[in-house]
Amino acid sequence: MPRKSIDRYLGMVIILKVGLDYDNIIRRLNYAKINKRVILYLYNQVLFKTVYITTTQLEATNLEQHKRRVHYSGKYPKKFEEKYKEQNPEKYGDVVAHVISKGSTPAGMHISIMVKEILDVLKIQPGEQGLDCTLGYGGHTKKMLKELKGEGCIYGLDVDPIESEKTVERLRASGFGEDVFRFRLTNFANIDEVCKEAGKFDFVLADLGVSSMQIDDPKRGFSYKIDGPLDLRLDPKHGQSASERLHSITKEEFKGMLIENSDEPYAEEIADKVFNLMKKGDPMDTTTALRSAIESALWKVPKEEKADTVKKSCARVFQALRIDVNSEFEVLYSFLEKLPGILNPGGRVAVLTFHSGEDRLVKKSFKSYYKDGIYSEISEDVARPSVEEIRLNPRSKSTKLRWAVKA
Repeated sequence: MPRKSIDRYLGMVIILKVGLDYDNIIRRLNYAKINKRVILYLYNQVLFKTVYITTTQLEATNLEQHKRRVHYSGKYPKKFEEKYKEQNPEKYGDVVAHVISKGSTPAGMHISIMVKEILDVLKIQPGEQGLDCTLGYGGHTKKMLKELKGEGCIYGLDVDPIESEKTVERLRASGFGEDVFRFRLTNFANIDEVCKEAGKFDFVLADLGVSSMQIDDPKRGFSYKIDGPLDLRLDPKHGQSASERLHSITKEEFKGMLIENSDEPYAEEIADKVFNLMKKGDPMDTTTALRSAIESALWKVPKEEKADTVKKSCARVFQALRIDVNSEFEVLYSFLEKLPGILNPGGRVAVLTFHSGEDRLVKKSFKSYYKDGIYSEISEDVARPSVEEIRLNPRSKSTKLRWAVKA
């Protein structure tokens, strides 16, 4: 029976009353396809209490039909929505630990990168005030909060309203109240505005990577490996999606974007193919549609090299679009320009970058301010994750860490 019919059957009249025998109750409720747990509950209500039960009361007891676990083919789940255990680490910690031990990132989770190295750089002391510019999953923030030992405060920023809400809930559940952790839904380009509210900071962290829970969720459209809308926005409520962006620029602009944002060697071939397909009516509104276009564009690549070449080009094209859609270079430039103004004397900053374009901007800014005497120390070279960390978390492979100290 359809759900509406069940609601009508249960809600139009009082469905049970004292005096109905058990067999009659079972027959009526089975006809309405009511879960057996609910049948038993209703029978006990009728047997021991003079009550009338309606649909509204059923919903109030949270006894709607039992949701079965997601079924999938094969021994292990493959799709994001099937990996419900990985998305519940509190309940299925052993499953999450097993996934991590294999060098994979559990679905809906993010493994923090270079935690020890960051803590060594920031030298956090109880009573200090800090800023995590990109809250993400909250792993770095949680480690930094523990260094404060309940004294001091950390502000966390993020533009993703979906994931940040979950992260704040996790941190609150871990015992970090408003007195030690304060969240602001804003872009880290706005650190000067945050500083007006909070005052200057003793330590600052900016992890410029996209969180794994954003990459893994097909609905966010960050990954070419799974089908989903071609979105790529960190804040899906504002701005143009990647698909809309493609339809608003010229072929030459797209080609330039691929070269500038990701050094794509096949920029011309890919831009030609994508815009030819859109001209023929392809909406280019899914991740698989763009991946297919990239694969078609690289038809000249030798067969033995094609799979690896397509994979690398897909990663670069999606990166270039993500950078453009979220104005990442503009945001980073604004952050670096304002950074000295929000640091206390002796304040430390650590920045994690994930591609050469970001690292060039950070390196240039740190060197310039060091030359001007604004920073007293800067990292001479980048620090990278250890071999063991890369083995356990392959997504950390491209990470570079730079740091600076305010004079």
